[in-house]
Amino acid sequence: MKYFLFTSLMICLVSCQNSSENNAKTEMSSAKTEAILEENINQEFWDRISKLKGETFEGVVIEAPDGDDFRGKRLLMHVLDVKKDTIYIPFNVGENRSRTWILTKTKDGIQLKHDHRNEDGSDDEVTMYGGVTPNTGFDGLAMFPADQETVHLLPGTATNLWWITIDDKKFTYNLRRIGSSVKFSIGFDLESPIDKPEPSWGWENYKSE
Repeated sequence: MKYFLFTSLMICLVSCQNSSENNAKTEMSSAKTEAILEENINQEFWDRISKLKGETFEGVVIEAPDGDDFRGKRLLMHVLDVKKDTIYIPFNVGENRSRTWILTKTKDGIQLKHDHRNEDGSDDEVTMYGGVTPNTGFDGLAMFPADQETVHLLPGTATNLWWITIDDKKFTYNLRRIGSSVKFSIGFDLESPIDKPEPSWGWENYKSE
């Protein structure tokens, strides 16, 4: 009986020790992940966008290819939600509410993805393309070269470079295809917030925190 109690006690002690060690390793891993994120993320750039949560701004075409159908339409960006590692920004072009920009913190940097939906909320056949910042950039500027997923989806985008700029007065979304004449730029007036627009297609039931 004494032997049984001693054995049970030893098993319990070993089990508790292993559990503590596993918890410590998990905490160390989480801390390491956070450190990597901090090293590759420009937090000031992230914070500048985060401060716009819930606000909507009107934009104008600064530069676009001839015949681009964005011209002459009302352009709106709405910072729908800001989570710890993700920012959702619907971008409406006239009555077209198919677009949402998604910024996400990753171990490699900030990722930009373009969520495109059909009017019924289903995924467009071309969606979730974009890229990840190759470096920390500047407090008011981040660059997103096309990633491999984007090139597989759209082979012609291998030289695409998106970038976002932001200061106290203006937010710009930009695209340049290196080696071609394709260049696109929209500027949004951050000094004049406007009313919240209708939800992007497929996001009607989204609840921000």
